[in-house]
Amino acid sequence: MHKDLKKIVKALEAQGFETAVTRRGHLLVIRDGRVVTTFSGTPGDGRSWKNALSYAKRAGFDWPPRR
Repeated sequence: MHKDLKKIVKALEAQGFETAVTRRGHLLVIRDGRVVTTFSGTPGDGRSWKNALSYAKRAGFDWPPRR
């Protein structure tokens, strides 16, 4: 898993989201038993991570985390 994605996963789990890795290396983000979004396993397209983050933000994810 990419180092930037690890930071996002850590923040997601700290804010009450669940994460799971699929057989193909994609990251599922789950909240209240429903899939919120899917992150690609590699940063091949930076826009895809931004799109996935936007779905997570709509579900209540606060990124970047406030100190």
